[in-house]
Amino acid sequence: MNPLKVYTSIQDFENRQQSDSPIKNPIVTTGTFDGVHLGHQKIINRLKEIAKTENGETVLLTFYPHPRMVLFPDDNELKLLNTQKEKRKLLEQYGIEHLIVYPFTKDFSRLTSVEFVRNILVNAIGTKKLVIGYNHHFGRNREGSFEHLKEYSSLYGFEVEEIPAKDIDSIEISSTKIRKSLQIGDVSTASTFLGHLYEINGTVVEGNKQGRTIGYPTANIQIEDKYKLIPADGVYAVKVKYNGTEFGGMLNIGNNPTIKDKGRSIEVNIFNFDKEIYKEELSIYFVKRLREELKFKELEELKNQLAIDKINSLAILK
Repeated sequence: MNPLKVYTSIQDFENRQQSDSPIKNPIVTTGTFDGVHLGHQKIINRLKEIAKTENGETVLLTFYPHPRMVLFPDDNELKLLNTQKEKRKLLEQYGIEHLIVYPFTKDFSRLTSVEFVRNILVNAIGTKKLVIGYNHHFGRNREGSFEHLKEYSSLYGFEVEEIPAKDIDSIEISSTKIRKSLQIGDVSTASTFLGHLYEINGTVVEGNKQGRTIGYPTANIQIEDKYKLIPADGVYAVKVKYNGTEFGGMLNIGNNPTIKDKGRSIEVNIFNFDKEIYKEELSIYFVKRLREELKFKELEELKNQLAIDKINSLAILK
């Protein structure tokens, strides 16, 4: 598998195309691809099939910030399934070779559909074939459609293919459905739709070290990206990746009501692990929700429940 090449502007990619080693026959798709879920993977797999047949390379054109951040800046409800780093890792894992991250601005949102096709897909990228999901819209006020693309493709000399609705609808996947599952703590359904475990990444920060006193030390995770969707409060069986090694664990999201003035946190007890890792990064993969967060009368009750949670987590992680 080739490493993913990332271009942080369309000019970077255009420079590549004008260099001594241009990408021949770019096979292109475009979209936000939040979650890189099973529906997205169908598009990516088709892209790879065509690239192999056409002796081309796969190119994904995406946008950052997310269009809703720019067009609706007061929308505090927007939460995303991936950070940019997480999305890049997944796209590389699924075999995309070239990723163009186009800065989304209000000016860009005003491009007509024909300007988008001519200026970006044709002149800058040199698209050989464009693959899109069904009901894909683009350009100012989302005016562009598959019918427009068929018209433009004959005009500008590229091919276009739409993934049929039945191929996507058969698995009934959408980023919205996945977000709703996570917001009620149903990480199992979310993972089924994603085709991989839901993931968060963060830095270990100092907590109040209360967990150590009852035999369950935890790493407190700080998530930098305010748009990253955090699953519902509760206790989860998780996998934890640290420095390339994977461990089992159990994680709590919430306000820790048994412990006074604890505040909302994300903290994980990593099994068979005993290291000081402050300021280091952890990747957390959600396997299953064990229970909702509970308030106990005393720490001994909490300790007993954590023992049960660990047994249940180990059984799930097997």
